Amino acid sequence: MTFRISVLDRSPARRGRGSAQALRDTVAFARDIERMGYHRFWVSEHHSVPGVAGSAPTVLAAAVASVTSRIRVGTGGVMLPNHRPLVVAEQFGVLESLFPGRIDLGLGRSVGFTDGVRQALGQGREAAEDFGDQVRELLAFFSGDQTAYPGVHAIPAEGLSLPTFLLATGSGAGLAAELGLPLVIAPARGQRAMVEAIHRYRDTFTGAQPYVVVSTSVAVADTHEAARRLLVPEAWSTVYSRSHGVFPALSPVDEILALPKTDRERTRLDDIVASQIGGTPAEVTDRLGELVEATGAHELLVSTSTYDQSARVESFAALAELAGLSVSA
Repeated sequence: MTFRISVLDRSPARRGRGSAQALRDTVAFARDIERMGYHRFWVSEHHSVPGVAGSAPTVLAAAVASVTSRIRVGTGGVMLPNHRPLVVAEQFGVLESLFPGRIDLGLGRSVGFTDGVRQALGQGREAAEDFGDQVRELLAFFSGDQTAYPGVHAIPAEGLSLPTFLLATGSGAGLAAELGLPLVIAPARGQRAMVEAIHRYRDTFTGAQPYVVVSTSVAVADTHEAARRLLVPEAWSTVYSRSHGVFPALSPVDEILALPKTDRERTRLDDIVASQIGGTPAEVTDRLGELVEATGAHELLVSTSTYDQSARVESFAALAELAGLSVSA
C-alpha cells in the first residue's frame, strides 16, 4: 500500500462502561495505534450525544499527545461554528507549543443536531453559512494578518504553522480547494457523490498541491463473517438513531442480532455494514485498493468502532500488517 493510514476515534461509549471510561479507552487506544505505526490519531467533537463521549477535542487531543511521542495528533474535527476563531487559534497554539511538530488542525462546519444543542452552544443553523469566513479569520490569527480586531493577537498561535484540514461532504470541498487546504471526506452520500466532490476539489484547487484524505470504516478478521460482526455495533447505533433520534452506547453484537427489528431497520443495518470495508486480509486489501484507485486518496482515515475493544485493537493490528506499517515495541 502506497498511501498513509491514520485513525479517527469518536470516543464511543460502550454499554455498562460509561462516558468517562470511553475517554480513557480513547487515550489507551491511541497508545496502541502509535505502537502499530499509524500516521495520525484524531479525535472528534459531538455534543449531547449519549453514545459519544468526545465533546471537547482540544482537551482530549492534549491527553492523547501527552501519552504518545511520535504519532501526529489532531481533530477530526473542531466544529468551528461552535467557537470563536480566536479561541480555537489560542487552543491549538498551546497544543503546538507543548507538542511541536505533532499537531493537526481539522475543522468541520456542524452546529449541532438539535435546536436544543444549538441554543446551548449559542448558535443557530445559519452559523454554518459563515464557515468560510470563520476559517479565513482563524488562519489569519495564525499568520498575524487579521485586521478585523486591531491590536488583537492569538498568543501563542501567531507565527506558528499547523497542518489545517477541512472536513467536507459535497459542497464543502469547494472551500478546501479555494483556500488551498487538504480535504477530508467520507462517502456520507455514497461513493459516487464523494468521487465527484473530489474531482471538483482537484479541478478548482488553488495551491501548491491538493491532498485528499478519505474517511471510512475498516474491519479485518480471519473470516468475512467475523469482520462483519465487528462492524455491527456501531452500524446498529446509527440505525437506532435514525429511528429514535438518539445515538446509543455500543452494545454486544450477539444482543443486537437477537433484537426484534422492523424490516426497515434490518435493511438499513445490512446496507450500512455492506457499505463499509470488512473482510479477510485479502478481501480488505482488494477493497482498499479499489477505493484508493477510485478516489486517488493520499491517505485513509479509518474510523472503525465496535463493542469489543480488544477485538478492535486486533483488527487495527491486522490492518497495520496489511499496510506494512512499522510496529514498535
